[in-house]
Amino acid sequence: MNNKLKRGLRVSAAAIAAITAVTALTGCAKETTPTPTAESITIYSGRSEDLIAPLLEAFTEETGIEIEVRYAGSAELAAQILEEGSNVQADVFFSQDAGALGALTEAGVLKTLDSEITDLVDAKYRAADNTWVGVSGRGRVLSHNPELIDEADLPASVFDLADPAWKGKIGIAPSNASFQSFVTAMRVLKGEAATTEWLAAMKENAVIFEKNGQILEAVEAGEITAGLINHYYWFEHATEIGEENMKSKMAWFESGDVGNLVNVAGVGVLSDNAAAVTFAKWLLGETAQKFFVEKTSEYSLTGIPAQAWLPALDEIASPNIDLSALAPLAETLELIRNAGLTD
Repeated sequence: MNNKLKRGLRVSAAAIAAITAVTALTGCAKETTPTPTAESITIYSGRSEDLIAPLLEAFTEETGIEIEVRYAGSAELAAQILEEGSNVQADVFFSQDAGALGALTEAGVLKTLDSEITDLVDAKYRAADNTWVGVSGRGRVLSHNPELIDEADLPASVFDLADPAWKGKIGIAPSNASFQSFVTAMRVLKGEAATTEWLAAMKENAVIFEKNGQILEAVEAGEITAGLINHYYWFEHATEIGEENMKSKMAWFESGDVGNLVNVAGVGVLSDNAAAVTFAKWLLGETAQKFFVEKTSEYSLTGIPAQAWLPALDEIASPNIDLSALAPLAETLELIRNAGLTD
C-alpha cells in the first residue's frame, strides 16, 4: 500500500469546513491522472501551468523523477488536500503563496523539512516549524499609467485608494490568491475594522478583474488609472509586446505600507516519498533559482541577483510581518465576500 494511504492526518473537521467553504472562489482543477510510481511524484500546484511547466520538465531531465501534476488555485488545492485526508494523492503542495501553506501547517498535514533545506533561505521566508519553505519571492506593486496620473499624485498608502477620487480608476483581483494574502496581511497589521472599511471602499471604487494580467492590460490600455498586482506581471507583458512598447510603470507605496507586501511561492511535503524531498530541495538549487529570476522575473531566495530593472529584494520597503501569520485564509475570504467583491 502506498505510504500516503497509510498516513494518518491530523485534520480537524473545522479546518476542513473552513477552507472548503471558500473554494467556490476559485476555478475548477485542471489535472492529469496521478499514476505515482517509486520514481515519480504527484504535485498539487497552485502555480499556473504556463508559468512552471518548463521548470518541472527541467526537474525530470536532471533527476529522472517523473511528475504528475494537478493545477488549480492554491486555496482550492489546500481544501482538496484536507478533504482527501489519509487518501491524499499529492506528495507535494506547490503553493502560489504562503497563506495556503500556513493553513495546511495549522491542520498538521505537512511533513517537517530537514534544516539542510530550510536553512537555504532566510528565516522570514519559511515556516517557523519548518513545515514549508519559500522558493521564490514577489512584491505587490501599484501599476499605473503615467498618461493618466502624474507621479507626484500617486497615493502614499494603499489606504489612500479608499478616497472617492479613485472611483472607477483602480483595478483589483479579489479572487486571486496574492490579493487575498495581501488582505490577510492588512488584517494582521491594521485590524479587522480597518480592513473591512477598506474593502467596502474598494466595492465603491474598484474595477474588478479575475487576474493580475488583466489588470495590467487595462492599465496599459488606459481603461483604468492604476491597479494592484504582483511585480512580475509587468515583466511578463513586456516580454510579450516589447519593453519599449510598455505604457505602464510600477510604483511602491511609502515605507512599511501593507501595499508593498513581499510574499513567497513555496512548497510543503505531504508524503514519505523521498523524491518529494528531492523536489523541494531542487527548487532551491541553481537551476530553479535562475529560472525564477530569468524566466518569471521573480526574486531568488538564495541570493541570485534580481533582474536589473528591479530593486533588490531587501531594498523593498515591505511591512514587517511573519508570513506564517497569513494562514487564516478562510476569515479573509469571508471578509472579501461580505464586502461584495466576490460571489
